[in-house]
Amino acid sequence: MDAQAVTRAKAPRRAPRRAGAADSQVDRLLARVATDFEALPRQLKSVARYVEQHRARVMVDRIGDVARECAVQPSAVVRFAQRFGYAGFSAMQAVFRDDYTQQAAASTTYQQRIRRLVTSKRRALTPVAVAREFVAASTAGLEELSRDFDDAALSSAVSLLARAQHIYVVGVRRSYPVAAYMTYALQHIDKRVQLVDGIGGMVHEQMRSIGRDDVIVAISFTPYGRETLACVRHAQKRGAKSVVMTDSRLAPLARGASALLVVREGGAFAFRSLTNALCLAQALFVALAYRLELDVEETTHRGDYDD
Repeated sequence: MDAQAVTRAKAPRRAPRRAGAADSQVDRLLARVATDFEALPRQLKSVARYVEQHRARVMVDRIGDVARECAVQPSAVVRFAQRFGYAGFSAMQAVFRDDYTQQAAASTTYQQRIRRLVTSKRRALTPVAVAREFVAASTAGLEELSRDFDDAALSSAVSLLARAQHIYVVGVRRSYPVAAYMTYALQHIDKRVQLVDGIGGMVHEQMRSIGRDDVIVAISFTPYGRETLACVRHAQKRGAKSVVMTDSRLAPLARGASALLVVREGGAFAFRSLTNALCLAQALFVALAYRLELDVEETTHRGDYDD
């Protein structure tokens, strides 16, 4: 179907992700999906998660493919498209194709090459070839991070952390290295910082003193740590603000976040890298340190932010 025949979804515009970059039709659709997510029926929630997390695949998937991945009937996929103002799945799919054509995302084309490589040369791969492919995937991921960088979200996160009396940082399993680095970096500024690592089973004790003047930095990626979600919910009940770093606006931690940093990773051979998340964590810390230095005295440089 011609993209001009698509019935446009009437979705509010979000703040631009970066200076000079307007949101695409897909961005506006996903923003509306995130806003309406809690009101969706269970089957449509499943479709929403798939569309948000696999936007590059939506443009080529058949309706039966989407339905199978979401464990729903094809009719549910059609209802999802119609819920957001499209005549049907094909009309919504055309918008994703148009968006892809305009942006030509480097990370997506790389992932397609990886799949072909694994299929055709599984036995021919050397350790060096594997390493180079993984480095290339991480590089493509950084390009995507730069393209989709959300200026407003980062600025909001910096402001929250600058005002915080006490900063709590939590991330489990794959997210733990990012949380540990963030805690280490924050030790270099004049803030009280607590890594919520749950050692000795003491998550509750580590979170017990959080209050409304504090901020929790929560880092979680698919399949999302229940411990991290529990910490964020506890913090929010105590009136604390939350800075969330995750891979989807539909992630459990995204709802109710005071500042939401969405970051997706490149990957190869079924392994996801941490390149983007660590880069974003470092960028957040350096931006915060710079902001705090300016707040104290613009002409003074402490010079103690070493490695």
